[in-house]
Amino acid sequence: MPPEQSRIPQTARTPSGLRRAGPRALPLGASARRARARPWTASRGRAAAAQAARERAELERGIRFRSLYLTIMGVVLAVAAVNVLLGSVGLIQENRSRPLTDAERARYVAEDVARRWRAWPAGMVFPEELPYTALGRAQQYARRVGIAPEAACAAAVDSPVASVLRKYGCQAVLRATYVDQTSTFAVTVGVAVLPSEQARADAAGELPVDDRVGVRPVAFPGTVTDTFGAAQRQRTGWVGAGPYIVFSTVGYTDGRTRASVPLEEQVNSEMWPVAETVAGRIARALGEPPDVPRCTQGNAC
Repeated sequence: MPPEQSRIPQTARTPSGLRRAGPRALPLGASARRARARPWTASRGRAAAAQAARERAELERGIRFRSLYLTIMGVVLAVAAVNVLLGSVGLIQENRSRPLTDAERARYVAEDVARRWRAWPAGMVFPEELPYTALGRAQQYARRVGIAPEAACAAAVDSPVASVLRKYGCQAVLRATYVDQTSTFAVTVGVAVLPSEQARADAAGELPVDDRVGVRPVAFPGTVTDTFGAAQRQRTGWVGAGPYIVFSTVGYTDGRTRASVPLEEQVNSEMWPVAETVAGRIARALGEPPDVPRCTQGNAC
Protein backbone atom coordinates (compact mmCIF):
# COMPACT_ATOMS: atom_id res chain seq x y z
CA MET A 1 0.00 0.00 0.00
CA PRO A 2 1.34 3.46 -0.88
CA PRO A 3 2.24 5.85 1.98
CA GLU A 4 -0.56 8.38 1.10
CA GLN A 5 -3.29 5.91 1.80
CA SER A 6 -2.05 5.25 5.25
CA ARG A 7 -3.07 8.84 6.26
CA ILE A 8 -6.66 8.71 4.99
CA PRO A 9 -9.06 7.97 7.87
CA GLN A 10 -10.85 4.76 7.42
CA THR A 11 -14.63 4.85 7.81
CA ALA A 12 -16.85 2.01 8.45
CA ARG A 13 -20.55 1.58 8.55
CA THR A 14 -22.08 0.11 11.58
CA PRO A 15 -25.19 -1.92 11.54
CA SER A 16 -27.23 1.18 12.49
CA GLY A 17 -26.02 3.00 9.41
CA LEU A 18 -23.82 5.52 11.25
CA ARG A 19 -20.52 6.45 9.96
CA ARG A 20 -17.64 6.29 12.25
CA ALA A 21 -14.86 8.73 11.47
CA GLY A 22 -12.59 8.68 14.36
CA PRO A 23 -13.12 9.12 18.01
CA ARG A 24 -15.06 12.59 17.81
CA ALA A 25 -17.48 11.65 15.10
CA LEU A 26 -21.19 12.72 15.67
CA PRO A 27 -24.32 11.09 14.41
CA LEU A 28 -25.90 12.45 11.27
CA GLY A 29 -28.10 15.52 11.91
CA ALA A 30 -26.53 16.15 15.34
CA SER A 31 -25.87 19.80 14.42
CA ALA A 32 -29.65 20.57 14.62
CA ARG A 33 -29.68 19.60 18.27
CA ARG A 34 -26.84 21.75 19.46
CA ALA A 35 -27.33 23.48 22.88
CA ARG A 36 -28.30 27.17 22.74
CA ALA A 37 -25.66 29.73 23.54
CA ARG A 38 -26.05 31.16 27.01
CA PRO A 39 -26.11 35.02 27.29
CA TRP A 40 -23.22 36.69 28.94
CA THR A 41 -23.64 37.79 32.57
CA ALA A 42 -23.06 41.41 31.55
CA SER A 43 -26.01 41.30 29.11
CA ARG A 44 -28.38 40.07 31.82
CA GLY A 45 -27.24 42.92 34.09
CA ARG A 46 -27.89 45.56 31.45
CA ALA A 47 -31.41 44.23 30.82
CA ALA A 48 -32.21 44.25 34.53
CA ALA A 49 -30.89 47.80 34.85
CA ALA A 50 -33.01 48.96 31.91
CA GLN A 51 -36.11 47.32 33.40
CA ALA A 52 -35.43 48.95 36.74
CA ALA A 53 -34.98 52.33 35.05
CA ARG A 54 -38.32 51.95 33.26
CA GLU A 55 -40.03 51.04 36.51
CA ARG A 56 -38.49 54.05 38.26
CA ALA A 57 -39.66 56.33 35.44
CA GLU A 58 -43.19 54.94 35.65
CA LEU A 59 -43.18 55.39 39.42
CA GLU A 60 -41.89 58.94 39.19
CA ARG A 61 -44.53 59.78 36.56
CA GLY A 62 -47.26 58.32 38.78
CA ILE A 63 -45.95 60.30 41.74
CA ARG A 64 -46.00 63.51 39.67
CA PHE A 65 -49.59 62.88 38.49
CA ARG A 66 -50.68 62.08 42.02
CA SER A 67 -49.02 65.25 43.35
CA LEU A 68 -50.69 67.33 40.64
CA TYR A 69 -54.08 65.74 41.38
CA LEU A 70 -53.69 66.34 45.10
CA THR A 71 -52.68 69.94 44.46
CA ILE A 72 -55.72 70.58 42.24
CA MET A 73 -58.05 68.92 44.73
CA GLY A 74 -56.52 70.95 47.53
CA VAL A 75 -57.11 74.19 45.64
CA VAL A 76 -60.73 73.19 44.84
CA LEU A 77 -61.43 72.26 48.43
CA ALA A 78 -59.80 75.45 49.70
CA VAL A 79 -61.93 77.60 47.35
CA ALA A 80 -65.07 75.72 48.36
CA ALA A 81 -64.23 76.14 52.03
CA VAL A 82 -63.69 79.88 51.55
CA ASN A 83 -67.02 80.20 49.71
CA VAL A 84 -68.84 78.30 52.44
CA LEU A 85 -67.17 80.44 55.09
CA LEU A 86 -68.03 83.68 53.33
CA GLY A 87 -71.60 82.50 52.73
CA SER A 88 -71.98 81.56 56.37
CA VAL A 89 -70.63 84.91 57.49
CA GLY A 90 -72.97 86.72 55.09
CA LEU A 91 -75.94 84.66 56.24
CA ILE A 92 -75.12 85.39 59.86
CA GLN A 93 -74.77 89.08 59.11
CA GLU A 94 -78.04 89.08 57.15
CA ASN A 95 -79.98 87.25 59.84
CA ARG A 96 -78.47 89.17 62.71
CA SER A 97 -80.99 91.47 64.30
CA ARG A 98 -80.36 95.12 63.47
CA PRO A 99 -82.34 98.38 63.57
CA LEU A 100 -84.74 98.94 60.68
CA THR A 101 -83.92 101.71 58.24
CA ASP A 102 -86.44 104.44 57.47
CA ALA A 103 -87.15 102.83 54.09
CA GLU A 104 -87.75 99.44 55.72
CA ARG A 105 -90.10 100.98 58.28
CA ALA A 106 -92.08 102.73 55.54
CA ARG A 107 -92.29 99.50 53.51
CA TYR A 108 -93.46 97.57 56.60
CA VAL A 109 -96.27 100.08 57.18
CA ALA A 110 -97.33 100.16 53.51
CA GLU A 111 -97.43 96.37 53.21
CA ASP A 112 -99.36 95.92 56.44
CA VAL A 113 -101.99 98.52 55.47
CA ALA A 114 -102.32 97.22 51.90
CA ARG A 115 -103.22 93.67 52.94
CA ARG A 116 -105.82 94.57 55.57
CA TRP A 117 -108.78 94.38 53.22
CA ARG A 118 -108.00 90.65 52.78
CA ALA A 119 -106.29 89.86 56.06
CA TRP A 120 -108.91 91.38 58.34
CA PRO A 121 -112.24 89.64 58.91
CA ALA A 122 -115.26 91.49 57.49
CA GLY A 123 -116.40 92.42 60.97
CA MET A 124 -113.10 94.19 61.57
CA VAL A 125 -113.28 96.20 58.35
CA PHE A 126 -116.91 97.08 59.12
CA PRO A 127 -117.39 97.06 62.92
CA GLU A 128 -120.80 96.23 64.29
CA GLU A 129 -121.12 99.67 65.93
CA LEU A 130 -119.41 102.99 65.29
CA PRO A 131 -119.72 106.09 67.50
CA TYR A 132 -120.68 109.48 66.11
CA THR A 133 -121.61 112.85 67.57
CA ALA A 134 -125.25 113.86 67.13
CA LEU A 135 -126.81 117.28 67.45
CA GLY A 136 -126.24 118.74 70.90
CA ARG A 137 -122.86 116.94 70.99
CA ALA A 138 -124.46 113.79 72.27
CA GLN A 139 -122.51 110.64 71.47
CA GLN A 140 -124.55 108.02 69.71
CA TYR A 141 -123.83 104.83 67.78
CA ALA A 142 -124.44 103.80 64.21
CA ARG A 143 -125.40 100.13 63.89
CA ARG A 144 -124.35 97.86 61.04
CA VAL A 145 -127.31 96.31 59.21
CA GLY A 146 -125.42 94.03 56.85
CA ILE A 147 -122.27 93.40 54.80
CA ALA A 148 -122.55 92.88 51.05
CA PRO A 149 -120.44 90.34 49.14
CA GLU A 150 -117.21 91.60 47.61
CA ALA A 151 -118.01 93.24 44.26
CA ALA A 152 -116.22 94.28 41.12
CA CYS A 153 -115.48 97.98 41.00
CA ALA A 154 -117.72 98.66 37.99
CA ALA A 155 -120.66 96.95 39.70
CA ALA A 156 -120.37 98.79 43.03
CA VAL A 157 -120.03 102.43 41.91
CA ASP A 158 -121.64 104.71 39.35
CA SER A 159 -120.22 104.83 35.84
CA PRO A 160 -118.34 108.17 36.09
CA VAL A 161 -116.54 106.88 39.17
CA ALA A 162 -116.02 103.38 37.76
CA SER A 163 -114.10 104.71 34.74
CA VAL A 164 -111.61 106.46 37.00
CA LEU A 165 -111.16 103.47 39.31
CA ARG A 166 -110.68 101.16 36.33
CA LYS A 167 -107.98 103.45 34.95
CA TYR A 168 -105.94 103.16 38.15
CA GLY A 169 -106.32 99.43 38.69
CA CYS A 170 -109.15 99.13 41.19
CA GLN A 171 -109.22 95.54 42.48
CA ALA A 172 -112.54 95.30 44.35
CA VAL A 173 -115.10 97.19 46.40
CA LEU A 174 -116.25 96.12 49.87
CA ARG A 175 -119.61 97.49 51.06
CA ALA A 176 -121.72 97.57 54.21
CA THR A 177 -124.81 99.52 55.27
CA TYR A 178 -125.34 101.23 58.64
CA VAL A 179 -128.24 103.09 60.25
CA ASP A 180 -128.02 105.84 62.82
CA GLN A 181 -129.16 105.30 66.38
CA THR A 182 -132.72 106.38 65.58
CA SER A 183 -132.81 104.33 62.33
CA THR A 184 -133.70 107.52 60.45
CA PHE A 185 -130.74 107.50 58.08
CA ALA A 186 -129.18 104.69 56.06
CA VAL A 187 -125.48 104.94 55.20
CA THR A 188 -123.74 102.66 52.72
CA VAL A 189 -119.93 102.66 53.00
CA GLY A 190 -117.85 101.33 50.09
CA VAL A 191 -114.10 100.61 50.32
CA ALA A 192 -112.45 100.72 46.88
CA VAL A 193 -109.11 98.87 46.86
CA LEU A 194 -106.35 100.40 44.72
CA PRO A 195 -102.90 98.86 44.06
CA SER A 196 -100.97 101.46 46.05
CA GLU A 197 -101.27 104.71 47.93
CA GLN A 198 -99.95 106.59 44.91
CA ALA A 199 -102.60 105.01 42.67
CA ARG A 200 -105.24 106.00 45.20
CA ALA A 201 -104.01 109.60 45.26
CA ASP A 202 -103.97 109.78 41.45
CA ALA A 203 -107.45 108.32 41.18
CA ALA A 204 -108.84 110.63 43.85
CA GLY A 205 -107.58 113.61 41.88
CA GLU A 206 -109.76 112.60 38.92
CA LEU A 207 -112.98 111.67 40.71
CA PRO A 208 -116.00 113.71 39.58
CA VAL A 209 -117.02 116.53 41.90
CA ASP A 210 -120.69 115.56 42.07
CA ASP A 211 -122.45 114.46 45.24
CA ARG A 212 -125.03 112.59 43.19
CA VAL A 213 -122.60 109.86 42.08
CA GLY A 214 -120.38 107.57 44.06
CA VAL A 215 -120.91 104.21 45.71
CA ARG A 216 -124.22 102.50 44.97
CA PRO A 217 -126.45 101.92 48.02
CA VAL A 218 -126.92 98.39 49.37
CA ALA A 219 -130.36 97.55 50.79
CA PHE A 220 -131.01 94.51 52.96
CA PRO A 221 -134.54 93.12 52.61
CA GLY A 222 -136.44 92.65 55.82
CA THR A 223 -134.63 95.55 57.52
CA VAL A 224 -135.24 99.27 57.73
CA THR A 225 -132.94 99.70 54.73
CA ASP A 226 -135.00 97.65 52.30
CA THR A 227 -136.15 100.77 50.39
CA PHE A 228 -132.70 102.39 50.28
CA GLY A 229 -131.71 102.71 46.64
CA ALA A 230 -130.13 105.07 44.15
CA ALA A 231 -133.19 107.37 44.13
CA GLN A 232 -133.19 107.65 47.93
CA ARG A 233 -129.59 108.70 48.45
CA GLN A 234 -129.28 112.36 49.32
CA ARG A 235 -125.51 112.92 49.24
CA THR A 236 -122.29 111.06 48.46
CA GLY A 237 -118.67 111.63 49.37
CA TRP A 238 -115.33 109.89 49.85
CA VAL A 239 -112.17 109.95 51.97
CA GLY A 240 -108.77 108.43 51.22
CA ALA A 241 -106.58 106.23 53.44
CA GLY A 242 -103.56 104.23 52.34
CA PRO A 243 -104.45 102.45 49.08
CA TYR A 244 -108.19 102.78 49.82
CA ILE A 245 -110.89 105.23 48.77
CA VAL A 246 -113.72 104.97 51.28
CA PHE A 247 -116.98 106.15 49.68
CA SER A 248 -120.19 106.90 51.54
CA THR A 249 -123.74 107.66 50.53
CA VAL A 250 -126.65 108.50 52.84
CA GLY A 251 -130.42 108.76 52.60
CA TYR A 252 -133.62 108.33 54.57
CA THR A 253 -134.87 104.92 55.58
CA ASP A 254 -138.49 105.88 54.93
CA GLY A 255 -137.97 105.90 51.15
CA ARG A 256 -137.85 109.66 50.57
CA THR A 257 -136.06 110.53 47.37
CA ARG A 258 -133.52 113.28 46.86
CA ALA A 259 -135.95 115.28 44.77
CA SER A 260 -138.55 115.25 47.56
CA VAL A 261 -136.26 116.72 50.23
CA PRO A 262 -135.59 120.49 50.22
CA LEU A 263 -131.93 121.49 50.01
CA GLU A 264 -132.03 123.42 53.30
CA GLU A 265 -133.21 120.30 55.10
CA GLN A 266 -130.28 118.33 53.76
CA VAL A 267 -127.83 121.01 54.87
CA ASN A 268 -129.22 121.54 58.36
CA SER A 269 -129.89 117.93 59.36
CA GLU A 270 -127.35 115.62 61.01
CA MET A 271 -127.68 113.17 58.11
CA TRP A 272 -124.42 114.10 56.39
CA PRO A 273 -122.32 114.39 59.59
CA VAL A 274 -123.40 110.85 60.48
CA ALA A 275 -122.32 109.54 57.08
CA GLU A 276 -119.00 111.40 57.20
CA THR A 277 -118.23 110.11 60.69
CA VAL A 278 -119.03 106.48 59.88
CA ALA A 279 -116.95 106.52 56.68
CA GLY A 280 -114.15 108.44 58.37
CA ARG A 281 -113.84 105.94 61.21
CA ILE A 282 -113.65 103.02 58.81
CA ALA A 283 -111.03 104.83 56.72
CA ARG A 284 -108.90 105.72 59.76
CA ALA A 285 -108.92 102.12 60.98
CA LEU A 286 -107.86 100.80 57.58
CA GLY A 287 -105.10 103.36 57.13
CA GLU A 288 -103.81 103.58 60.70
CA PRO A 289 -100.05 102.82 60.80
CA PRO A 290 -99.25 99.61 62.67
CA ASP A 291 -96.72 99.31 65.46
CA VAL A 292 -93.41 98.88 63.67
CA PRO A 293 -90.73 96.75 65.35
CA ARG A 294 -87.46 98.55 66.07
CA CYS A 295 -85.30 95.78 64.66
CA THR A 296 -85.35 93.15 61.91
CA GLN A 297 -86.12 90.43 64.47
CA GLY A 298 -88.45 92.20 66.84
CA ASN A 299 -87.61 94.94 69.29
CA ALA A 300 -84.26 93.52 70.41
CA CYS A 301 -81.25 94.41 68.26
